[in-house]
Amino acid sequence: MSEKLGYKRTASSTFIHETAIVSKHAIISPGVAIGPYCIVGDNVKLGSGVKLDSHVYIDGMTEIGDNTRIFPFAAIGLIPQDLKYAGEESRVKIGENNTLREYVTVHGGTKLGRMETIIGDNCLLMVSTHIAHDCIVGNNVVMSNNATIGGHAIIEDDVIIGGLAAIHQFVRIGKYAIIGGLSAVVDDIVPYATVAGERAKLLGVNTRGLKRHGFKNEDISAVHQAYDMIFKSSDDCFSARIHRVELEYQSNDTVLTIIKFLKANKVRPICTPSK
Repeated sequence: MSEKLGYKRTASSTFIHETAIVSKHAIISPGVAIGPYCIVGDNVKLGSGVKLDSHVYIDGMTEIGDNTRIFPFAAIGLIPQDLKYAGEESRVKIGENNTLREYVTVHGGTKLGRMETIIGDNCLLMVSTHIAHDCIVGNNVVMSNNATIGGHAIIEDDVIIGGLAAIHQFVRIGKYAIIGGLSAVVDDIVPYATVAGERAKLLGVNTRGLKRHGFKNEDISAVHQAYDMIFKSSDDCFSARIHRVELEYQSNDTVLTIIKFLKANKVRPICTPSK
């Protein structure tokens, strides 16, 4: 950074452009760079090494973790798009090493939810992606351009969401799942799944993703077998098939992750293959 470009360097090696508006009450850690025309509100906390490129708006009770970069025209921590919102002081918490591209929006929580919206570490949110109120987004999540997550959704670690996909409110998406572009996801997606379609349907196992993340071949085979037993068999009822898989694979933590997801409390039904 150079003061000739309009930046002012503080004693803590923080660079703030002269056109930026930064509240004196905001907590700005060492090594932060705040670019032209950014606005940072009273209750914002920026971790070490955070970079706001330009025209970034951050307000509300918002915490941004270390080394996160936010590109122009993103709006973080604003009030939720929920008609039931009544002005409560909810939070946004974003972890470390994230990249939020142009026009990303992340809204705070509500009193009817968990009062905060959470994003983990090492996520890539591409252009115009939206994370609504009370969502929990895990680590290493990738959202492609214009993907949208409705309120109260839970996105587990290492999920990939394709461009223009829309995730319904209260949906859960299990770890290592991949959502095809243009998909409307209205049901819960089990871990390791591949889903796609105008109304997303289960297509199978995200085999390539599991290999990329270093899963053992025997565990990938076990996931395929468990999927077939749960979703393709018609021998008995759905709950009985889940129980049978749980007994057969009780020593395989990878498969038991699926069982735990299926047995957890849920609002939405489980996404299944097309009939």
